[in-house]
Amino acid sequence: MDIPRERLKNQRIDGRPLKRPIDVVRWLVASQAQDFAGAKWALGLRASGANDAHVERAFNEGAILRTHLMRPTWHFVTQEDIRWMLALTAPRVHTVNGHYYRKLGLDAATLRKATSTLTRALEGGHELTRDELRQELAGARIDTEGQRMAYILMHAELDAAICSGPRRGKQFTYALIDERAIRARVLSRDDALVELAGRYFASRGPATVRDFAKWSGLTIAEARTGLEAAAPKLRRRVVGGATYWSGDAVARTQRSERCHLLSIYDEYISSYRDRSAICEPAYGKRLVGMGNALAYVMVMDGRIAGTWKRSLSRDTVHIHLTPFRKLGRAEKQAAAAAAERLVRFVGGEKTLDWQIA
Repeated sequence: MDIPRERLKNQRIDGRPLKRPIDVVRWLVASQAQDFAGAKWALGLRASGANDAHVERAFNEGAILRTHLMRPTWHFVTQEDIRWMLALTAPRVHTVNGHYYRKLGLDAATLRKATSTLTRALEGGHELTRDELRQELAGARIDTEGQRMAYILMHAELDAAICSGPRRGKQFTYALIDERAIRARVLSRDDALVELAGRYFASRGPATVRDFAKWSGLTIAEARTGLEAAAPKLRRRVVGGATYWSGDAVARTQRSERCHLLSIYDEYISSYRDRSAICEPAYGKRLVGMGNALAYVMVMDGRIAGTWKRSLSRDTVHIHLTPFRKLGRAEKQAAAAAAERLVRFVGGEKTLDWQIA
């Protein structure tokens, strides 16, 4: 079993791309999105012919929403999936956040009052920025100093009260889920567990139950329950004593590219607890050691091979590659092709300026 190759194809990075950015989010169920530029590129990489403007339009129109989901971090999710996913995973996130709620003095009464204030401010299709919502909370005499504002907003998101609105220039806004996600589905907890497990292993397999628990934020027991119910529609294989699950046989390849430039938060990186199949131990330590200096990851033949950074000027996309090993001639050509794909995604008439360290 070639785990990297199968994951690349099941995640739609290689092989058969999807049609639109919303199709990518729907296929992945949720896609990590705290780095907004990198998150948009993650969708474009998997959608045939999509560029930055296409993703931005889908986001502003509300086809793709952004909220805190599963683990305490931002994710893209579709309208139809946002409610049942929050109902399933938010209780665990609230538990994780409980220490911070207490530390910040955000008791249940304060959080209820804050959510009520936010809801009233956003009713009627109003879409407000964080600073504008801060003013509304101040008017209700709710302290938003320090990290309190972030956790007040996250709590309201997790309670399915608010989510992303359209961007106002470069600023993000918030809107009511009731008004933004009018096609949201509601599932029982049992049905939601089966739905999430089946779609996770179909889009990210081969993966283990511990990978699923790490990605979803569910307990191991909950992850096993979902997997057991979804198992009849999945493939089971044992390699090196570990049990891997995936969806149907990998679709026939329509494209095959050797190099991919990914966000550090790309689902190919963040979907698994055990990354040994895609990353040498020494490289893993190097990435961890980079800390906040780490932006994006270069993958060669499905395995992490270095990092990259980009910057934009008026007419040019500048890409700087830092391989972890010496690249051969064919690998350099593949890296150049990957950089050109990024330029096409950025759009316009920009040219490529790229360097290898």
